[in-house]
Amino acid sequence: MNEINQNAARQNMVDCQLRPMKVVDPCVLAAFSSVPREKFVGKNQRTIAYADEDLPLGGGRWLIEPMVLARMIQALNVRADDHTMVVGCATGYGTAIMAGLAVSVISVESRLSLVEKAQELLVAIGADNAAVVKSKLVDGFEQEGPYDRILVEGAVGFMPEKLLGQLTPKGVLVSVWRPNGSSGGVASLWSRSGNSFVRTSLFDAQIPVFDEFKPKPGFNF
Repeated sequence: MNEINQNAARQNMVDCQLRPMKVVDPCVLAAFSSVPREKFVGKNQRTIAYADEDLPLGGGRWLIEPMVLARMIQALNVRADDHTMVVGCATGYGTAIMAGLAVSVISVESRLSLVEKAQELLVAIGADNAAVVKSKLVDGFEQEGPYDRILVEGAVGFMPEKLLGQLTPKGVLVSVWRPNGSSGGVASLWSRSGNSFVRTSLFDAQIPVFDEFKPKPGFNF
């Protein structure tokens, strides 16, 4: 597919997948209109880069379907001066979107090959306010925190206090909640309430759970 066709496919994604599904934030729509999703998938997937589905990248990573990712990012209400973190960035597509909305993005990946690939792609598209670091996903990256907004770019079976603790006092985190191996999921927003955190349900979303966020046998919530 040539560049003209890819541009048309990207606009079609925005007009036919995002807008009809309650993605109305003009900044979010502009970010999705400008980032070339086809660069963040394998060569054999470029013709389906804008399909309304999760695209597997191997090694337990994927690109979340555009509508779900857009609604999650919209729920974060990212401001231009926000310091943000993306957990489980894979090849960096969600990071590239966030880089168009926030002043800075730190992205976390546990696989060195993906860290290198994501950083390469982000440099190639000029996202110079984003950096990718190697870390366990459940650990986040405290060194650059706290963060105003955190995007966990996948589903979770539990939410570590260590990750939530990297939010600023008024910060929020969004992910898809799929506890106890549930077949469905709920995109959710975590925020502080006094000395604890509360989870607010947003919309139904069925995306894969990160292996790192699957409760181990005997795990206590």
